[in-house]
Amino acid sequence: MSRISGPVQQPQSRPATAARRRAIIEAAIEVFGSKGFTGGTLADVGAHVGMTHAGVLHHFRSKEQLLLEMLKYRDAVDVEAFEDQHIPGGAALFEHLIETALRNAERVALVQAYVVLSADSITEDHPAREYFESRYRILRREVAEAFEVMCQEKGVHDDEQIKMASASILAVMDGLQYQWLLAPDTLDLGKATKFAIESIVTSVVGPPDAD
Repeated sequence: MSRISGPVQQPQSRPATAARRRAIIEAAIEVFGSKGFTGGTLADVGAHVGMTHAGVLHHFRSKEQLLLEMLKYRDAVDVEAFEDQHIPGGAALFEHLIETALRNAERVALVQAYVVLSADSITEDHPAREYFESRYRILRREVAEAFEVMCQEKGVHDDEQIKMASASILAVMDGLQYQWLLAPDTLDLGKATKFAIESIVTSVVGPPDAD
């Protein structure tokens, strides 16, 4: 005797699945940015997109995986305008960092999620610790390489100064984001970042050549 079954549910198309995953990631940015990774739940994330906790797990097998995919998404957004999906080198890298700060002033949730999670990541056994350690290590190297290109063009070089300047640029960008999130009406994130980066670059390679 055959069994009568209900209507067959058709699987979502690839574009529909990708759009759903992106919506969940953007919801996670809101939730983890406002509540932190520990305080925010998958149920909170699901509520933003009309899904249950189980529905979120259908697309991301764990809360930790969702967090890491969210961080990868943030990185991809930063370089999506570049043909090779990678930040440029030399002087163009510093221009890119300034442009990133200008764009960040228009995407508060993304910036807040990054600031909250990067601070949380120093706590014991945080799932994003390795990500942030790797991120800072790679960024320091890429900024140092950009300095080296400019130093060669200027005929100056100081390894220790380049090392300190590379870490300082990243620190000042993160610090300004933190101050801006606390009091956005009292700080122009883009202008402050531009001033800081240009000041540090000048301290290493000297003032820009006159046109």
